[in-house]
Amino acid sequence: MAKTVKLGREGFEVPAVGLGCMGMSEFYGASDRAENLNVLDRAVEIGCTFWDTADMYGPFTNEELLSEALRGRRDKIALATKFGISRGEDGQWFGIKGGADYVRQSCDASLKRLGTDYIDLYYQHRVDPDTPIEETVGAMAELVAAGKVRFIGLSEADAETIERAHRVHPITAVQTEYSLWSRDVEEDVLPTLRRLGIGLVAYSPLGRGFLTGQIRGRSDLQKDDWRLENPRFSDEAMAANLTLVEEIEKLAEAKKVLPAQLALAWLLAQGEDIAAIPGTRRIERLEQNMSAADIELSEHDVSHLSALAARGVVGSRY
Repeated sequence: MAKTVKLGREGFEVPAVGLGCMGMSEFYGASDRAENLNVLDRAVEIGCTFWDTADMYGPFTNEELLSEALRGRRDKIALATKFGISRGEDGQWFGIKGGADYVRQSCDASLKRLGTDYIDLYYQHRVDPDTPIEETVGAMAELVAAGKVRFIGLSEADAETIERAHRVHPITAVQTEYSLWSRDVEEDVLPTLRRLGIGLVAYSPLGRGFLTGQIRGRSDLQKDDWRLENPRFSDEAMAANLTLVEEIEKLAEAKKVLPAQLALAWLLAQGEDIAAIPGTRRIERLEQNMSAADIELSEHDVSHLSALAARGVVGSRY
């Protein structure tokens, strides 16, 4: 049985290692729909049943992909999706929105695309600076009362915003980037979450794939991979950041695990209120990621990895 964690004081139980589905539709180069559906089928078989998507992935096509995989087994899946980054059918970007009407419209549209009548965890993808968080979360609370949403969350929100939101309606989880090379959340956000009893869902827990050791240079990425525009994937940054990867590889080899598994095990060792949602389009990687939840690291292993990461990472997250 897959290791689970409980998010929020509401106790929303999910596998410790879930599946980020974004890359199945966009951003990381071309993918094959049939292969993606095979990965989702296998995910159900091995208990990787915490699936994360968003309306803007594709745009819109990622939710439609998941709708096909959900048929006949909706009750087995802890389904998370997001609203707030507005896009057109042609992929055009319209900015961040959080008005009450937009929240309600976005939820109804996602439910239709997903082919379900409820969403387990509904996030605001990014905080709208032009709309009070109280208005946004108030509308999300209405969705809970209407039975369309079970739990609500925020993504990439700061500590003050999280506190204000939580006063309107209990926030079950906050999703943010967290890994050995992205630890900003430890400063203010994670302590706030723990004080309020809110879970953390870590996206890009493998450093957008870099911590796997499979990406050694820009030539390892497809030409339409958005990471080519990311500051941490410049030639200079990658050369510098490989030092951390090489240290992870040494420890992983000594423990007879993969670098990706070691990085995930370190993340899960940061607390029982943390779930990770690595993305993959390969069954082999899916199975490896899930196995990471069973890896036991000693306190020395955890502190050693933390110290390596504390040396610093070259390049900003975006």
